[in-house]
Amino acid sequence: FFRYEGMTTMTSFLKFLALISTFTTTNGERPIFFRNNDFSAAFNAAPLTLSWGRDYDHNRAIKTRPNRGISTSASSLASSSSFRSPPLGRQICTYKTVTIRPSGMNAGDAPRQAVSVEDLTPEIKSFLSQSGMKQGVIHVISRHTTTAITINERESRLARDVEEFFLKICPPDERSSTPKKVSGVRYLHNDIDQRPDGEEEAERCRENGWNIDDADELQKWRDQEPINAHSHLISMMLGSSECIPVVDGEMVIGQWQSVLLVDLDGPRTRSVGLQMMGFG
Repeated sequence: FFRYEGMTTMTSFLKFLALISTFTTTNGERPIFFRNNDFSAAFNAAPLTLSWGRDYDHNRAIKTRPNRGISTSASSLASSSSFRSPPLGRQICTYKTVTIRPSGMNAGDAPRQAVSVEDLTPEIKSFLSQSGMKQGVIHVISRHTTTAITINERESRLARDVEEFFLKICPPDERSSTPKKVSGVRYLHNDIDQRPDGEEEAERCRENGWNIDDADELQKWRDQEPINAHSHLISMMLGSSECIPVVDGEMVIGQWQSVLLVDLDGPRTRSVGLQMMGFG
């Protein structure tokens, strides 16, 4: 919407503001939403100061000035209290990586390609309280390719339904270690003996510490690769991140909603990224 004729988004946005500053009310006068007497001139020659935040004055905002030639009905727009902005405090932008140890995993247990659901809500609420953020947004992102982030009800029987439902859509490979593997199902990703498939994947292996140019090291890499293509595919369907609004220091989620980490190739220790952006 704000990008046209090769201009940057900010430039286009300012052009748009210059346009709406010429709108008039039905009585031929133009509402002032900005402090500058002439926004178009200010766009070309002077810094722009918006009436916003603590300095916003609603009575001042609906003062008018002479018509400049473009007429539209804006009286209700000018007088609407929806233009009020709440006072904003200090800016906050902070990040934290949270380690999640699954409830169904004992120390020393090996992953068994199980599907499990972990509630992230208490961790997020704790981080929100520590940050002091009152208005803003929380970004939650999984840091793995076989986990997902979703918002739904945290209930144990529903968690089992999630596993049964998605494993019907993407059943495990017949070569998988899970007892729920399905005969006749095979995925290209699980052809470990044919990987890395090309120089691009080979370079990613090297970047992650595997010297696959050495035959013994290559075999070690192949041996540790799980048969888990179905986990990747389900993760893509569910998604790897969520954004939650924060209003008056509280997450805007429903009574029965929780922010959930769905582990599709576990159970194993996982990590989730949390970022707070807003005002305290």
